[in-house]
Amino acid sequence: MSDSLLQVRHLHKRFGGVQALDDVSFDLPAGQLLALLGPNGAGKSTCFNIINGQARADSGAVLFDGRDIAGLPPRQIWQQGIGRTFQVAATFASLTVLENVQAALLSRERKLWQWWRPAASLYREEALDLLEQVGMADQADRAGSVLAYGDVKRVELAMALAQRPRLLLMDEPTAGMASAERHALMALTRRLVDERGLAVLFTEHSMDVVFAFADRMIVLARGKVIAAGDGETIRRDAQVQQVYFGNATAAGSAA
Repeated sequence: MSDSLLQVRHLHKRFGGVQALDDVSFDLPAGQLLALLGPNGAGKSTCFNIINGQARADSGAVLFDGRDIAGLPPRQIWQQGIGRTFQVAATFASLTVLENVQAALLSRERKLWQWWRPAASLYREEALDLLEQVGMADQADRAGSVLAYGDVKRVELAMALAQRPRLLLMDEPTAGMASAERHALMALTRRLVDERGLAVLFTEHSMDVVFAFADRMIVLARGKVIAAGDGETIRRDAQVQQVYFGNATAAGSAA
């Protein structure tokens, strides 16, 4: 798909004797949620890290809006318009919710050296607007250290959105969350995708979330793409059932 925002082409990556990625290719257009699935060791994190600049591919290309970004350092990739959230939420526990988002806005504007100024004077309205979008405006003055884990994830999402990304990488976004929290966070992500035209690539082990919210899915096993398609295609794929779900019954219950 030539109109895809993200085009991953023939990625190969080896760590010693382990082939982490073996000719991985896929496309992600704007306005779509794409789930990257697979058992532990399938290559999901390696793929994420190459797209994000934290690892270098042995060969292959990562095209973002037509430009090959493979091999660029993470900060340059971030400045291209690619945001990321992590499996373990990364916020500043010593700052308030509002200050966390203000810090992300300062980083976007390359003004972190001004952090010594009173926090209340720095991008306050924009930070509050971002917190409103993720349902955290009423907790703006709370310390990050006292938040429930699901709320920390929301703050992290607001921080990622502060950069105005066109592509968002979400690594296990609902890890450690209860079922209601998982669905609430992904429903929020779905709304942002629809309203902003974001492209979102996410990894996830909770199949209820994947089948409820992903537009398409790609399944990796031992570094190779073994299946790609919508939920029904993936659920019925015999190789996916064997390698990832374990059997057909597990695949059916994942819906």
